[in-house]
Amino acid sequence: MESQLSPDTPLLPLTQFQKSMIALGSVAMGAGMTINFVVVAPLARQAGLTEIEVASILTLSTLIYALMIPRWGRLANRYGRKRVMVFSLLAMAATNMAFLFALSAALAGAITGMTMFFTLVFARFWFGLLSPGLQPASMAAMTDATTAKTRAGGLGMLGAAVSIGSIIGPAGAAALAPFGALAPLWGSIIFCAVCGTLIGFILPATRPVARTSKRPPALRMFDPRVFPHLTFLFTYFVAIGMIQQTLGWFIQDRYEVSLGLTKEDVVLYTGIAFACLAIMMVIIQFGYIAPRKPDPRKILPVGLILVAAGYIGADMVQPFWALCAAFLVIGAGAALAVPAANALGSLSVKREEQASAAALLAAAPPSGFIFGPLIGATLYGIAPSIPLLVAAGVMVILAVYAFTVTRHKPLNLN
Repeated sequence: MESQLSPDTPLLPLTQFQKSMIALGSVAMGAGMTINFVVVAPLARQAGLTEIEVASILTLSTLIYALMIPRWGRLANRYGRKRVMVFSLLAMAATNMAFLFALSAALAGAITGMTMFFTLVFARFWFGLLSPGLQPASMAAMTDATTAKTRAGGLGMLGAAVSIGSIIGPAGAAALAPFGALAPLWGSIIFCAVCGTLIGFILPATRPVARTSKRPPALRMFDPRVFPHLTFLFTYFVAIGMIQQTLGWFIQDRYEVSLGLTKEDVVLYTGIAFACLAIMMVIIQFGYIAPRKPDPRKILPVGLILVAAGYIGADMVQPFWALCAAFLVIGAGAALAVPAANALGSLSVKREEQASAAALLAAAPPSGFIFGPLIGATLYGIAPSIPLLVAAGVMVILAVYAFTVTRHKPLNLN
């Protein structure tokens, strides 16, 4: 029986190479998201859509994506992590290809007006419906392949992989742009398809579940053991989404005149700031968390305080290099906080339920990004500093909770 395994033995062990292949799928996902951010928004506006129409298309797909993650997590439990990961990566490639063809038709003038808008909405709808399985399935697979001591490191690897993808995405867009405005999207489509194929060949076969076997019931969102951790992560990503939405405006308003930035420079400088965050996440993950395997209860409040300090510093400093230094601090904090929070959430339930909990927690980031950008844009309209300060305040509150409550909860090792 799985429950009779030693707590130091993973439920479904994987080699380091196989874990790396799962992480590669997350790299593809991160790269695809950032390429869409860099390429789709300006091209859609060039095709004749307003900023609100572009935002509504992306927000709708994000909403569907978030709502479907728990469902895909349950499908991963039923049909196997590998099958869902492969399907999701191939579906991501196929639905992005459909969106690319629709956008290409819009740019060529073949579809216009509301026909263009609803065609793009329809293509993006299928992306939100079919592709969310990668995140819950990969988190569940990594949870099964790790123990309580290595859980934060394993889940942190997936977070670092997304960060690497967020660096590769803009870099790939810049490298492929000379071959055509839509070339970066083709690159993302091919990357997802290749990763899905490799995972299909390299990961072990999905273990069949006998019809007579007794499985724990699927975890629900409001399960009292998991819901506090889900709420914690959701709140965290609402605050992160506030900054993701407003940082470009903040950099433009602060440095456009003093540094003589063009619109292209604003995009570049914003990308540099986010790259600093992503690079530090990778350094902390592979330089500290993976080799040291720290207790997630101890590093969670430390990471949150670092994120809060970075946001406050970004508001207070003036030189751009100092703002980049602040985002290095934010990246260090995020590398500690996010995998620790996910690990603690999965360790709040019985061992045979931990993969289901990890899959459920995967809904927190996209859910937070539904509300965070809207809140951030509203607060930015009042004053440019408010989103940074409010986000810092949220991190401090979460850090206090993590230090006073979460830090003292025992880990469920059985």
